[in-house]
Amino acid sequence: MENNRKPLHFFLGANTPQGFVSRFDQLANPSEGWREFVLKGGPGTGKSSLMRKVAGQTVDRCGQIELIHCSSDVDSLDGVILPEIKTSIADGTSPHVIEPKYPGAFEQIVDLSSCWDEHKLYENRLELMTLSARISRCHEHCCRFLGAAGSLLGDTYRIALDATSATKVVKAAGRIAQNEFRHAPGGHGKESVRFLSAVTNKGITLFSETADALCDRIYLVEDTYGASSRLLLNALRTQALEAGFDLYTCYCPLAPFEKLEHLFIPGLRLGFMTKSDHLDPQIEPYKIIRARRFTDASALKKSRKRIAFNKKAAAQMLDSAARLLAEAKSLHDRLEAYYIDAMDFKKVDAVCAATLQKYEHILTSYGL
Repeated sequence: MENNRKPLHFFLGANTPQGFVSRFDQLANPSEGWREFVLKGGPGTGKSSLMRKVAGQTVDRCGQIELIHCSSDVDSLDGVILPEIKTSIADGTSPHVIEPKYPGAFEQIVDLSSCWDEHKLYENRLELMTLSARISRCHEHCCRFLGAAGSLLGDTYRIALDATSATKVVKAAGRIAQNEFRHAPGGHGKESVRFLSAVTNKGITLFSETADALCDRIYLVEDTYGASSRLLLNALRTQALEAGFDLYTCYCPLAPFEKLEHLFIPGLRLGFMTKSDHLDPQIEPYKIIRARRFTDASALKKSRKRIAFNKKAAAQMLDSAARLLAEAKSLHDRLEAYYIDAMDFKKVDAVCAATLQKYEHILTSYGL
């Protein structure tokens, strides 16, 4: 149950130690009757602007919508998800390319490339190719720095894991589940995978406002080393799904397939968030769970110099990664300028109007 219609802000793509990781598979489900509008076109061709128009048209007429941000340019949108009308719209170009599987039956292609002057772009091809290559190098080097940070933090995690009582963590998760999951809906819950944080052109960005929009109560897990929180949230995730609760599970961009960083249960207005050295949710916690209660401090003390080095070096690597994304954003702005100069925005407006009209038909069909 919602208490407001404030949009939820997430990422579905992130630069990680494994390269760019896309979870655009989470945008829509064709087997459940969803529609997915896929935008095609170059930088500066109006994709983000169209998505903002769709969000503006729907935000007051249907339930809580999701705004999917671009991790390379956090002020730009990569997508909008509208669960109540089973529709999404997203940028289907690199690095999160969407190739239609069921064209027309599921994906609807919105082609903004038909609105540009291809001859003008061809004339500037050398500049466009040079800028694109420089942007790609920035992203490649960014991921290398993230790989270094992930390796350092992973080393600290393994040290802490050896000093952590998994039995105590699992028991604590069981007690929380017993108190919080008593009125279970039954069946098996559905899971929506997201990133709530990412390393962006503005540094590490965390959408704390999403937690406030989803939850009345949030357990904050204070965990400097990343071991206890990972065990605790994984245990809670399993028990919540088995009890039948639908979840938002948000993974850490520095370990995008292993480390669950935040967990939200909208049906209970309940959340669990992690606080670490590089991530500090701006929330008012319902309860605080301190990882040190599960940890042998004397065992950690033996590796304190190594842990301190890892912490300092990882922070430097993360800062360098963010600086590279800021440089890539500056280069991308220059690239956009070429495309903007080559666009016929009257044609763009016509494509946008046609797309918004389709959304109007969808809203009307749902009685909204």
